[in-house]
Amino acid sequence: MARPPLDGVRIADFTWVWAGPYCTLQLAHLGADVIRIETKTRPCVTRLLPPWPGGQPGGLNRSGYFNQYNQGKRSLTLNFKDPEAHEIARRLIAKSDVVVNNFAHGVMDKLGFGYEEVKKIRPDIIMVSLTGYGDTGPYRDYIAYGPAQVPLSGLSALTGYRGWPPMHAGFSYADPNAGVHGAFAILSAIYHRAKTGAGQYIDMSQWECAMGLLAEGILEYTMNGREPERAGNEDPWMAPHGIYRCLDRPEPVLGVTVDQWIAIAVADDGEFARLAATIGRPELAADSNFATLAGRKAHEEELNGLITAWTAPRRADDAVRVLQQAGIAAAVVADSRYVAEEDEHLAGRDFFVYREHQEVGTLQHCGIPWKMSRTATSVRAAAPCIGQHTDEVLTQVLGYAPEDVARLRSQGALE
Repeated sequence: MARPPLDGVRIADFTWVWAGPYCTLQLAHLGADVIRIETKTRPCVTRLLPPWPGGQPGGLNRSGYFNQYNQGKRSLTLNFKDPEAHEIARRLIAKSDVVVNNFAHGVMDKLGFGYEEVKKIRPDIIMVSLTGYGDTGPYRDYIAYGPAQVPLSGLSALTGYRGWPPMHAGFSYADPNAGVHGAFAILSAIYHRAKTGAGQYIDMSQWECAMGLLAEGILEYTMNGREPERAGNEDPWMAPHGIYRCLDRPEPVLGVTVDQWIAIAVADDGEFARLAATIGRPELAADSNFATLAGRKAHEEELNGLITAWTAPRRADDAVRVLQQAGIAAAVVADSRYVAEEDEHLAGRDFFVYREHQEVGTLQHCGIPWKMSRTATSVRAAAPCIGQHTDEVLTQVLGYAPEDVARLRSQGALE
């Protein structure tokens, strides 16, 4: 089998929390040697976050959150209070192709690893900074976290029910979105260097990455001078378009009854005719209230009630199967149990991976969402324990003798 696309590419990973690690996760999936620089004196906050196996915290290596987003990487611990830790980092940069960070603007410069400095170490280096707001502009020094950036991007203004205030999107969408954008920019810079021999600096704004996904909101204002109205699960044009109640799960989860729903979206009159026939109401396709898109939008609440009368006594999986067989876009509103244990499609594609972790054993994690016909990509290993590869990187990559490693450890440079 062919080597992975980024085989031989090394990443000096100065990232933390989510956006940066998600970026370098994509590069690890593609075969890059991602060496994550950490410190035990101020560990990444995600090493301290739940969920933990069995619900039991303890130490820096049990976080499912960290272990999901750092698969296939190596961990090198450095204490930058020691000058020799800086020298180790410089030697790693000299042997790396890409330097990645998602600290606030200016932090890497304060550490002595801004682009002008790392360029002196390796002139063709590629460096990306996934800052919250970019390196220029009035906001460049603002503190940035995903829960604040999602509202600032405009996404929250589009999310919510009619007459309700703006709502958060359910999670910090700006973080992983920025990570994917950062990985794409890095791949482009690697391609550019292969053609020209020149490295470059990538100044990326997580905020701007999120705004790039919201054309329907921004363009509505810039072209028509009005703000889109929040409309819950409805669509401005399609009807029906929503979430419909089904039977509850047949068994409680931890003593709690779990409801289930399906999503249905109908784009045109032909699809609606098939939906009407499928739910046993073929006459609706000729009804003046529902035969046209305009009619369905005008009577959407009534239409949703008719559809719910059909979905409510059915299992979600069964309802979706019947609708899909009729050519209707429908899907289960999946909860975590459904995607982790019950969906046959994910199981059939081997999406989930099981790699043995040094401390927590073998647990299920999300794998790689693409398959390449000619290039090998795989989750090569579970996420590292903190500092797990320090000796390995120092001796095998950077050429330190074992006695030098012992000395550096004894003086606290490798904490």
